[in-house]
Amino acid sequence: MNFDYIIIGGGSAGCILANKLSESGKFSVVLLESGGSDNSMWYKIPVGFAKSYYNEKSNWMFYSQPEAELNNRNIYCPRGMVLGGSGSINAMIFIRGLKHDFDDWAKQGNSQWSFDKVLPIFKELETHPFGDGPYHGGSGPIKITRMKDVAHPLCNYYLSACKELGYNVTDDFNGENPYGAGIYDINVNNGVRSSSSFEYLTPALKRKNLTVMLNSRVEKILFTGKKAIGVKINQGNNSIEIKSNKEVILSAGAVHSPIILQLSGVGPSDLLAKHNIKLVHELDAVGKNLQDHICASYYYEAKIKTLNDEIGSLYGKAKTALNYALFKKGLFAISVNQAGGLFKGDENLIEPNIQLYFNPLSYQIPKDGSRTLKPEPYSGFLLAFNPCRPTSRGFIEIASNNYMDAPLIKPMYLTTEHDKSEVIQGTRLVQKIMNSKSLRDVTVRQTVPSNELKTESEMLDYFRENSGSIYHLCGSCAMGDNPKITVVDQNLKVHGLENLRVVDASVFPNVPSGNTNAAAMMVGLKGALLILQDGVK
Repeated sequence: MNFDYIIIGGGSAGCILANKLSESGKFSVVLLESGGSDNSMWYKIPVGFAKSYYNEKSNWMFYSQPEAELNNRNIYCPRGMVLGGSGSINAMIFIRGLKHDFDDWAKQGNSQWSFDKVLPIFKELETHPFGDGPYHGGSGPIKITRMKDVAHPLCNYYLSACKELGYNVTDDFNGENPYGAGIYDINVNNGVRSSSSFEYLTPALKRKNLTVMLNSRVEKILFTGKKAIGVKINQGNNSIEIKSNKEVILSAGAVHSPIILQLSGVGPSDLLAKHNIKLVHELDAVGKNLQDHICASYYYEAKIKTLNDEIGSLYGKAKTALNYALFKKGLFAISVNQAGGLFKGDENLIEPNIQLYFNPLSYQIPKDGSRTLKPEPYSGFLLAFNPCRPTSRGFIEIASNNYMDAPLIKPMYLTTEHDKSEVIQGTRLVQKIMNSKSLRDVTVRQTVPSNELKTESEMLDYFRENSGSIYHLCGSCAMGDNPKITVVDQNLKVHGLENLRVVDASVFPNVPSGNTNAAAMMVGLKGALLILQDGVK
């Protein structure tokens, strides 16, 4: 089989690439997805992410290696294994990141990726209720819902608490003034998840020049010298070689993109030699620079009803499901992550460094091996935080030369004093907000931890034992102009190789402040434009 473009990975970026590269009809495109279809209703219903959280049919369900600074725990790292990738199983918060995040990208040898350069791409992605304007688009494929008008009433107490303490309350985390507290926007269209698969790929499936191959595991990229010429895949226990006339594009995500490169002979020479893989091109940064947001939650019992009361019983779940089935409204139509914001943990800082999540629902991640997320048996809510721009850097590498083996994921959380200090800042911010009169008036008690954390040691100990990934892995094929410490240039071409690019969240030089899915889609769209510019030459 021969195609002009081979796209490896049908995730948030890959689905956009498939649409844009096939749009003109001039090029033949194949999209290779290791998972299956996302036609189940559970990928459409926003609350369906609770079903896919521990579902091996749609989730790679990776775990990190033991993390020394987190009491040697193996941290859960879910990754989407379905069309739409992690964008089909996430909580849909649509926040781009702050201006300085992307300006930092530009400073690292990526002048095309400053905030002013990527803002038009973000706008092109979306249809926002505000319509076309300086900060928003009004006619893009990804539909945005503002939860402000449908969030649980408990969120208003949180906003009042922040006002009481003098924090800004923003109406738009993607607007001119994104700082402080607010209600999140989500990529949902009339009660249905608005993923890049649904909005970009589905309309393109009727094109004769686009082929989608599901349940296709990439064994390796094929090279002639330094030129990528195709891929070898396994589909239904059959090995198949697919050749490319133009480019091979890795869009397999922050875990699989570096792993596929390493399996293909591109990466640190000592690692490849260790696993008896023939070196095609030494590129030491492949799999390094791994970043993630790590988060801990604090749990409370409320004096008023919360979402726990709505879905804590079979009757409540049935009532909520009926409301969704009839009207596409209610909890099933939105996200449980409703309020939050971007704050300074230290007032001397120039930019926010802590992100908060205020959920009018309290549930704990199962620690007993079960795979069901259940609300706490009381009227509960939680307040969680993660540092926005951690300085710890980890790595991802192959465990063997067998493409079926799970990779070794080592985020190296809390390995810098900077990151530890932000844990203290975030904990104190949570305590400050919870001690406001507005929230004290509706709070019975703090349930977890059961005792107030008073010392820095206690704060760090709690975080070490109870924190986990908030699933924003990125940076493992970082973009920059120095091939000794980065993997791709600002055109997303792999340093030192021909006809090979990486287009996904792995190219982020640093993790943005906020949730990362919007930025991953932006990379997919901008990457497509860069590829098409070269393709017509």
